[in-house]
Amino acid sequence: MKYASTIESPIGIITILVEDDFVYAVTFSEKDIDGLSENELTQNVANQLTAYFKGDLKDFDFPIKQKGTEFQQRVWQNLLTIPYGETTSYAKFSAHHPLAIRAIAAANGKNDIAIVVPCHRVIGSNGKLVGYAGDLWRKQWLLKHEREIAQKGQTELKF
Repeated sequence: MKYASTIESPIGIITILVEDDFVYAVTFSEKDIDGLSENELTQNVANQLTAYFKGDLKDFDFPIKQKGTEFQQRVWQNLLTIPYGETTSYAKFSAHHPLAIRAIAAANGKNDIAIVVPCHRVIGSNGKLVGYAGDLWRKQWLLKHEREIAQKGQTELKF
């Protein structure tokens, strides 16, 4: 069974999509959710996202599962290791596979679980914001929000 919820956030409407007992998408993209109802998991995700935006939550604890290749799965798993309030560059993020930097960037761009799988924490080597499926203004907002909550400076980010 599939379920869905939407929430209003400071960066727009977010759609949460659940299949059975795991989240497969948290997206800013408009999705057709006609005929889908909420369930306990979609409500839990909505509550956690609301707490995140209030600055009361840094780590999410609900089951996620995206469809993707084994390589994409590894990239998404590695994204989960980037600490809240911090960033890394695509070059550093791909240091273990330097020849695969473009493939890693492409996998990062296919992440369907925005915010929770923190692809927004990957920036350009020069400190500039690059590539975000949810639009760069959202990436900027998310990074600024996390840095303020974590009380970290923005010295490496160039907006």
